[in-house]
Amino acid sequence: MDGLYEQVRIALHQVWRRRWLALGTAWGVAVLGWLVIALIPNSYEAKARLFVQVQQALPLQPGAPDDRQNQVMRLKQTLTSNETLLAIARRTDLANLAANDRELGGVVSALRERIKITVQPDGMIEIIASSNISSFSNGQNARTAAATVQGLIDEFMRQNAAGDASAGQSLQFLDQELARRETALREAEQRRVEFEQRFMGLLPGEGSISQRMSAARAELADIQQQLLASQAAVNAMRAQLSSTPANLPGTDGGTTASGQIASLEGQINQSLARGWTEQHPDIQALRQQIARLRPYAQAERGGPVAGASNPSYISLRAMLSERDGQLAAATTRRNQLQADLAQLSSRQSSAPSLAAEQERLDNDYNVLKQQYDQLLASREQARLRSDAARNTSPLAIQVVEPPSVPGVPAAPNRPIFLTAVLVLALGAGGAVAFVLGQLQTTFPTQNRLAAVTGLPVLGTLSEVVTPPERTRRRQQLVWLGGAGAALAGGYAALILVEFWQRSGVA
Repeated sequence: MDGLYEQVRIALHQVWRRRWLALGTAWGVAVLGWLVIALIPNSYEAKARLFVQVQQALPLQPGAPDDRQNQVMRLKQTLTSNETLLAIARRTDLANLAANDRELGGVVSALRERIKITVQPDGMIEIIASSNISSFSNGQNARTAAATVQGLIDEFMRQNAAGDASAGQSLQFLDQELARRETALREAEQRRVEFEQRFMGLLPGEGSISQRMSAARAELADIQQQLLASQAAVNAMRAQLSSTPANLPGTDGGTTASGQIASLEGQINQSLARGWTEQHPDIQALRQQIARLRPYAQAERGGPVAGASNPSYISLRAMLSERDGQLAAATTRRNQLQADLAQLSSRQSSAPSLAAEQERLDNDYNVLKQQYDQLLASREQARLRSDAARNTSPLAIQVVEPPSVPGVPAAPNRPIFLTAVLVLALGAGGAVAFVLGQLQTTFPTQNRLAAVTGLPVLGTLSEVVTPPERTRRRQQLVWLGGAGAALAGGYAALILVEFWQRSGVA
């Protein structure tokens, strides 16, 4: 502990012996540092906060993207555009910095770098603008920062009140495109109709040759299956009919054709009594069965009957006649389809480019029709949203914190910097004096001399100060105190000037 105390005493003694050097160094560092700080222009910062609530006038359609939050981002990009910043620069003192449009463009670019717009998740938008023009006074910089923020808020409000300015242009563009596509669609349809009237009018079916042939082949395959099924059913019914007797011996006339007609008519009367109409399928089936039995009833009235007619035989004959008619109709349709296919194949072989031309015309028409339908749907949706945006504002904006002229510069913090320079200057002066004392070979104490020489020190002689020397030293001490006080006074004066300038801005 004694050694540490001795080292401190030695260091302080070395600094005190070179006190004028330490004070001069402190003055030099302080003046240089304060000059550098004085050359740094003050940067004034204005801030405003807006609460933006996104409104949706129309519900989103299924699958439509939700771009409501993108409206805020689009407005943010618009606020920092050249047109907006150019208008703000012309309304503030920034216009005095440019002599022509080219220089004004540079001022706008620098202004964009000093603007910060932050979109927060809770719907708040923070707008910050700073101004640190070296040629401006503190008041001008403060007013420029506040005017910039206020101009951005006014532009934000104006654009929101105006709504989407491009909606009308979009609708006009869509109307023009629809008119053009409609004309092209009519021309394509006219070419297709003329082609069909010229080349395809005599051919069966609708569509291109390939489509007609595909449809005919599909229908022909179905009819072939129907023919096979019908032929098998007819053969089975003929086999069953050949083994069924036409008359039943030993029966009375109750099972004759006349009796069956009477029974069927009774069933019809019962059905009509229940509310059925003549269009009912069961009544129509009974009427058809009565019509098939009437010839047999007339034959029974014309001569003697060897025996009663077999109802199963009669029913089988009727069903067989019906199946024969269906089989004949299916055969006729098959022959017609085969003829159509032969005709289509002949036309396709004789004019191979005909199918390609029709395919091209159909493709052109279908593409134009699809584009027209898409444009029509887009036009109607854009019109609806434009009407909704015209009547309702898409954003509800409320100024939570309006901008104000800042009274204190945001940077630099001169009181802190001035104090730091003063402390650094005093430390630099003491350090220079201490280092210089370390470089010189002197022995401030007898112990240091004994440690270096290794010889015992018999005694020390104190300095004898005469009265004139004491007077001179006292005068130097006064000068030293005055120089130190002047350094402190300069620091205090700079602090007072800084706060006075701030009060002048406020």
